[in-house]
Amino acid sequence: MHIYDLDTPAVVIDVDVLEKNINDMAEHCKNLGITLRGHTKSHKNPEIAKMQVAAGSQGIVCQKLGDAENMARAGLDDILMTYNIVGKQKVRRLCALAKLRTMTVTVDSFETAKGISDQAVEDNVTVGVLVEIDTGGNRTGVQSPAAAEELGKHVNGLPGMKLRGLMTYPSSIASKPIVDETVKRFGDAGLSLEIISGGGTGEEWESKELGFTEHRSGSYVYEGLTRINGSGDGSDLSPERCPLRAVTTVVSVPTDDRLIVDAGMKTFRLFPDIPYGYIIEDPDLKFSGMSVEHGQIDTSCSSKTYSVGDKLTVIPTYQEGVTNLHDEIVWMRHNQVERVFKNEGRGKVR
Repeated sequence: MHIYDLDTPAVVIDVDVLEKNINDMAEHCKNLGITLRGHTKSHKNPEIAKMQVAAGSQGIVCQKLGDAENMARAGLDDILMTYNIVGKQKVRRLCALAKLRTMTVTVDSFETAKGISDQAVEDNVTVGVLVEIDTGGNRTGVQSPAAAEELGKHVNGLPGMKLRGLMTYPSSIASKPIVDETVKRFGDAGLSLEIISGGGTGEEWESKELGFTEHRSGSYVYEGLTRINGSGDGSDLSPERCPLRAVTTVVSVPTDDRLIVDAGMKTFRLFPDIPYGYIIEDPDLKFSGMSVEHGQIDTSCSSKTYSVGDKLTVIPTYQEGVTNLHDEIVWMRHNQVERVFKNEGRGKVR
């Protein structure tokens, strides 16, 4: 089946480009001499995660338990969760996973660590732990090397927990004084530095320079090495680097300089980034607006004419934001459908 024969809007992935992106990042990290740990939040697909591991990723990274459960059911192991797991319901699920897979989590407070420890003891499992330190992300993480050392000592004394090291986001050379002091404090205190995990696609070299043992990258799956070799701002959208696209149908041509497609915010992302995307068949077409169910396209710069029923394939400006909106994801090669996946990762935000 040609992708134009799919019911639209349809999200498709060019597997040749996907494979290239995965292999390019693996080779990039190999050349840098740093271990890659592939993040899965961009694609939420166990089959893609398996491709990352096969290319050289050391385990995987998940943000939410729902994604980790989905990955574990598919047979993936060595799962790092870079998110505070808080509350009885969640720590029960975490410990259930720890019975089946090697699970490591990040913590930034005594309360979070204690909650996991109590459940791990009850369930007779061991959960790996990385202490998270904030190096500029302004999200989670302890706020100083001294606080990291204090929390590390606390975790080291808790049953059901195995302190494995440190985690931070983003990797930044500017944070080197904080990183160096934290690592020294851990070393002087005899705390584990088995893993020092940095993150951020495009910051792999900084993790290497900071002396980290591994680097977490994820958006490269959909964006290639753009943030390494290109602008990284979405202006260089191209079918050669972006595997994810949305196939749409022209449903109206109300004026000579405007057409409407059947894909709007519910297809691409609520309040999507501007420009909205790149239209492969005719780059002279530009989105002029987008409502919930309609995409408005300006045809004034195009030499082509369009009719109701024509198909257009759009590379969204932010491909990752599309994944969580669709029940099915189609894999294709040379515009021919290869596989259709139920998007089991959709809605896994808990």
